Amino acid sequence: MRVNPGFDLYTLPEEHELLRKTVRELADDKIAPRAAEIDEAAEFPWDVHDALVAAELHAVHVPEQYDGVGADAIASAIVIEEVSRACAASALIPAVNKLGTMGLMLSGSDELKKAYLPRLAGGEGMFSYCLSEPEAGSDAAGMKTRAERDRDTWVLNGVKRWITNAGVSKFYTVMAVTDPDRGANGISAFVVEKEDGGVSFGAPEKKLGIKGSPTAEVYFDNVRIPADRMIGEQGTGFKTALRTLDHTRLTIGAQALGIAQGAVDYCTRYVQERKQFGKPIAEFQGVSFMLADMAMKTEAARSLIYTAAALSERLAPNLTFMSAAAKCFASDAAMEVTTDGVQLLGGYGYTRDFPLERMMRDAKITQIYEGTNQIQRLVMSRNLLKANPVR
Repeated sequence: MRVNPGFDLYTLPEEHELLRKTVRELADDKIAPRAAEIDEAAEFPWDVHDALVAAELHAVHVPEQYDGVGADAIASAIVIEEVSRACAASALIPAVNKLGTMGLMLSGSDELKKAYLPRLAGGEGMFSYCLSEPEAGSDAAGMKTRAERDRDTWVLNGVKRWITNAGVSKFYTVMAVTDPDRGANGISAFVVEKEDGGVSFGAPEKKLGIKGSPTAEVYFDNVRIPADRMIGEQGTGFKTALRTLDHTRLTIGAQALGIAQGAVDYCTRYVQERKQFGKPIAEFQGVSFMLADMAMKTEAARSLIYTAAALSERLAPNLTFMSAAAKCFASDAAMEVTTDGVQLLGGYGYTRDFPLERMMRDAKITQIYEGTNQIQRLVMSRNLLKANPVR
């Protein structure tokens, strides 16, 4: 499913709309009825995972040559958006599978791609991404995890923090220092398997939202892996990490977009059914204006996300700016939309009997992970200044 070179950014091709219909039907049938229970239990939804695998929606970005669906970046965003509309935690299955393998797709050897991408596409296991550390969050280049060469193997030692789907994923893309004297240019990327000796996991974090997706530390204690599991050349790992985020920040924006759309859809029904002073509250101007603003911000976010996705597909030079802008705007919009949604429901919005409080809690993380929105603004401003220097 590739983008047509003559693609109109404001009109999606028929195949994308058909994909949306397919994902929405599955989400409404298999995921939405489970969303509250997934949140309450704070357990990974294997039934949702299996349903996505059965429908080939768990990793649509994998190219056809590696037994995948071969969906483009816009299609991947649509999948994440529609699953998030029902359950944001479940959307991290396709989102993190893309995050975990984007570096492999961008920089890995064909042999390494053949070794892992078909296994992901076939549903054998999920892929997570290990970049952040206890002392290296926004300052990812300051990581301490080391990888030392020992003949035809690499030996990894260290800890990664805030790893999405840690423990349930079978495969991990791991950034580690291979030459401590070279700073960011001394970082390399590797594929590590859950079953490799010395890999272990911390207890899941007790989080505000996205509770159905475990977040935990990953420990590497003399983890020995074959040398051919390095992604790209030695010392290129940090560059690969940054290129990866250019392509995947917008998927977090798509998650935020789906959350916002779910809130708009629910509130649109609610304000027409809820009556006060003898008429639906939708007839009160204050309420109708709030709903209009919620929908307006959501549609603006959608335009940014799809534009960034099209640029991702084309490897456009302004992708870094647009992906950061899309993620930042969409996540801020999702937080505003869901907060207003809780307000529209009044006291009901503050209870777990209605989904808006969960949507608001889930929306918050989209402003934080894959680079806080403060970091996104830094990325955007630096790109603007670099592209428009004063002579």
